[in-house]
Amino acid sequence: MKKIRVRNHRVVLNRSKGGDFGINIMLLLIGAFMFIPMIYSVMNAFKPLEEFFYFPPHFFPRRLTLENFTYLFQLMSSSWVPFSRYIFNTVFITVAGVLGNLIISSLCAYALSKIPFPGHKFFFQLIQKSLMFSATVAGIINFISMSLLGWVDSYLAIIVPAWATTTGLYLMKQFMESNISTEVLESARLDGASELRTFWSIAMPMVKPGWLTLIVYSFQGLWNSGQSSFIYSEQLKTLNYAISQI
Repeated sequence: MKKIRVRNHRVVLNRSKGGDFGINIMLLLIGAFMFIPMIYSVMNAFKPLEEFFYFPPHFFPRRLTLENFTYLFQLMSSSWVPFSRYIFNTVFITVAGVLGNLIISSLCAYALSKIPFPGHKFFFQLIQKSLMFSATVAGIINFISMSLLGWVDSYLAIIVPAWATTTGLYLMKQFMESNISTEVLESARLDGASELRTFWSIAMPMVKPGWLTLIVYSFQGLWNSGQSSFIYSEQLKTLNYAISQI
């Protein structure tokens, strides 16, 4: 029996400490440069009104003032809808939309990727085709659908469409196909676990990065939603709309 010689190679880093220090300084400078617009916005909040018309504009205020914040609270108090109502609307729509989108997208993705029912490939192709159409293209059809359902000027007009986003379904399906093996699910079924128990206890923990990503994207879209074409009552509008009005 011949012994196979194995040479142990030591990993040598090509970068020196000076190179690491230079890279860190470069990243710090780039980060500070990208942070400048945010600092400029904060500085503008403390400028008096006349300094907004200076040319060239000044980065830092010449005379610090808190009048802008005083005017803001006066405008908020003069509205016939309390500002807390806008905050409640935004939080309620965002939480309900995110939870519904996560549950429905995950259930549908699990069925399409791990349950071979007749026509599942056809339905997935329809989902892929729907990604090519923007929300603006389907705006008229969506409005007609909301009118027929009687959901115009209600929370349902924003929350329910957020549950059925094909982007979230496509994202979760790709995560489940690449991270969940069919053998693991079959072993859970042989042990007596129901399909819902297999989905919740086996599949969902294995695609945690997927549904965390879906939560972030869905949260951003719902929280930043401004004036909707389906809502007209002032007491149902969101915080983003109220800030744009102010």
